[in-house]
Amino acid sequence: MALVINNRVRELTSTTGTGAVTLGGAVGGFQTFAAGIGNSNTTYYAISLNTANEWEVGLGTLNSDSSTLTRTTVLESSNSDSAVDFAAGSKEIFCTLPSEKAVYLDASDAQVGGFSSLADDSSPQLGGDLDVVTYDIVSTSNRDIDITPHGTGDVVLKADTVTVGDAAAAATLRSSGAGTLTVTTGGATDLILSTNNGTTSGTITITDAANGAINLTPNGTGNVQLYADEVTIGDSGATATLTSNGTGDLLLNTNSGTDSSAIQITDAADGDITFTNNGSGNVVFNDAAYNPETSLTDAATITWDVQAMPITKVTLTDNRILAAPTNGAAGQFISLLIIQDGTGSRTVTWNAAFEFPSDTAPTLTTTADLGDMFVFRYHNSKWLQVGATLALTVA
Repeated sequence: MALVINNRVRELTSTTGTGAVTLGGAVGGFQTFAAGIGNSNTTYYAISLNTANEWEVGLGTLNSDSSTLTRTTVLESSNSDSAVDFAAGSKEIFCTLPSEKAVYLDASDAQVGGFSSLADDSSPQLGGDLDVVTYDIVSTSNRDIDITPHGTGDVVLKADTVTVGDAAAAATLRSSGAGTLTVTTGGATDLILSTNNGTTSGTITITDAANGAINLTPNGTGNVQLYADEVTIGDSGATATLTSNGTGDLLLNTNSGTDSSAIQITDAADGDITFTNNGSGNVVFNDAAYNPETSLTDAATITWDVQAMPITKVTLTDNRILAAPTNGAAGQFISLLIIQDGTGSRTVTWNAAFEFPSDTAPTLTTTADLGDMFVFRYHNSKWLQVGATLALTVA
């Protein structure tokens, strides 16, 4: 159905009352509404009964075969601008352009009628694409620009790149209200978030409101993959927690468990690494758990950082002094294997931090290439000997 206005459309009618007008054929020299307007279309009409001084101007709608015209909206009439209850008699009905619908320029070229700007139209509609050429769509007085589709319709941005924000301010993409904000692709392509087209080191921040959670939820059996050399969890002032969502296990592995790369858990600023079981649970190591053996540097005075090298060895090439171990922790166990070189008979002078049974330091094996193993436990600034095995073949 369309609004159609055409020239020389005029018919006769004998319709009475306020109902639809039955069209009775074209006046000589004119065309019918069926020919000039078309079935089911709308048009502006005027109808008059001169003998009774009755007339009416309005918007009418033709039926499917243009045999009748429904008086849809009365604009002006001899009945105080309401539908006229026409008396009997022959009338003429014709297509017209009401003065209140006409748009023209007056003698001073000023527009008369219509809308001087879109602001005057409460429901403007486009009949084709809107080409803004080199201009922007802007608002005034800090007003928002709302794009609101009807019903379940969507706002579709058909562009390879959509830019949010101006060059000088941070940009925000958010939902309007309490609803979920969903950002998705229209097919099997990736969704990429980058700063300055990926050319600078700006930060992408995803924040919650009112202590809400941020969920990364893959579809089906998909995974959340973080392609970064370093992933930081937590803020600078609070404890960070990495946990599973539910009763499932939390697994840490390298390359999906397919190769032998190492998993390292390190502390910062002399912090402890603590394994704490929940309730009656235990800390279980399913495979071998050990500190790798290291080697101390043989020197006149041998130093020993037991935090970095709790299990270690040293080969004596002369008589030596063993300094007090550093960076020990209460309850810590350490192990030292002292090996004679090819000459043998090397001795060690033990620092007073080492405590031996009966306060007597052991006598080392003198045989070349043999070794003596000592185990100590740290207690009250002392390293207490808890075990020793001498004259071991270590080659």
